[in-house]
Amino acid sequence: MDKKKDKPVKQDSAGETKKPVIPEILESVIIAVILATIIRLFLLAPFFIPSQSMEPTLLVRDRIIVSKIAYRLGEPQRGDIVVFKYPRDPRKDYVKRLIGFAGEEVALKNNRLYINGKETPEKYLPEGLSYYDFGPVIVPNGCYLMLGDNRPNSEDSRVWGPLPKENIIGKAVLIYWPFTRAKLL
Repeated sequence: MDKKKDKPVKQDSAGETKKPVIPEILESVIIAVILATIIRLFLLAPFFIPSQSMEPTLLVRDRIIVSKIAYRLGEPQRGDIVVFKYPRDPRKDYVKRLIGFAGEEVALKNNRLYINGKETPEKYLPEGLSYYDFGPVIVPNGCYLMLGDNRPNSEDSRVWGPLPKENIIGKAVLIYWPFTRAKLL
């Protein structure tokens, strides 16, 4: 009869059993990939700014972090910077500022925003910004009116209409690159 010899188990100086190195590294990598996937799918996602439509708030080539959970925990607010699926081509992502809610009458007149006939200040816009009049329009149920901060150079709800609520991806919360512009939004 042949007796099988047990392999010696490696122990560290404290007498604890050590795992082999390769499986331990593989396990760590798998856990990291799973966590990164969960974070990216459900919590936070990076986005790249390709156009001038949100200047001066967001510049071309800025990189931002978007909270995908923000609007699951609370409702969007007027003035939020929102990333969403473009209504005319849902394969494209857009970023604009939320201006109007369902049932509101929105108008741009003489470089001022009016909501339900009342002038609404927009402190995020640069002084002296000049843009064309728009509206008034009533925002339909289940939709938002979105505008770029660079009003003269923004393809927004004035062009493609109201944004359906289901197109929203999340709220822009942080510029993380370039590092010199890093800040909370």
